[in-house]
Amino acid sequence: MNKTEHSKKALVEALEKSLGVVTTACKKVGVGRTTYYDWYNNDLEFKKQVDELQNVALDFAESQLHKQISENNTAATIFYLKTKGKLRGYTDKSELDITSGGKALTELKIEVIDTGQN
Repeated sequence: MNKTEHSKKALVEALEKSLGVVTTACKKVGVGRTTYYDWYNNDLEFKKQVDELQNVALDFAESQLHKQISENNTAATIFYLKTKGKLRGYTDKSELDITSGGKALTELKIEVIDTGQN
């Protein structure tokens, strides 16, 4: 394994430990951020490994959220319901899905009708 491949492997491991924080991982391994982004943008295997780590960080965050909910944290419970419970009506806003036959519409015509009433 050459030096670059060794550094990439070490960087992936550091990213996993830092939950995907690029600056922290780069400092730990001694690789510049510019080098990291060059590798990320030009090495599909490295990019794939890094992208998979985003799920690790998301899983960790979700586990922390569930922990806070189990500790009766009202804000965490509300946040969870607003994000995961939308289909059950737990939302502050209404979302309008403008599609036709599963395809997004490219035009939307709005007609304002004056009823003559104030």
